[in-house]
Amino acid sequence: QVQLVESGGGLVQCGGSLRLSCVASGFTFRTYTMSWYRQAPGKERELVARISPAGSSTTYTDSVKGRFTISRDNAKNTVYLQMNSLKLEDTAVYYCHAPRFDSWGQGTQVTVSS
Repeated sequence: QVQLVESGGGLVQCGGSLRLSCVASGFTFRTYTMSWYRQAPGKERELVARISPAGSSTTYTDSVKGRFTISRDNAKNTVYLQMNSLKLEDTAVYYCHAPRFDSWGQGTQVTVSS
């Protein structure tokens, strides 16, 4: 079955960087769009970034444009989220998502401190 396993979250100061990883299994990873979502306390889950199967097309929510980069390595069945210039408001649980299967990872906590 489809499995998504995130890693790379943690505690970081404002202005710092983190790279999240999501390893996928159970489907032909290279043929499907992948996404990252996040959910902050008391807020709805929101789409952060999306990447096309070959990685040639990406989209971002406005609040992370210029700071976050989504990428993928199809040989490793892995999608990444490079997060730079982190802000307090980036604090959330980040989830990997495979839209075609509506499958979610368990989430990884990102906490940005001042």
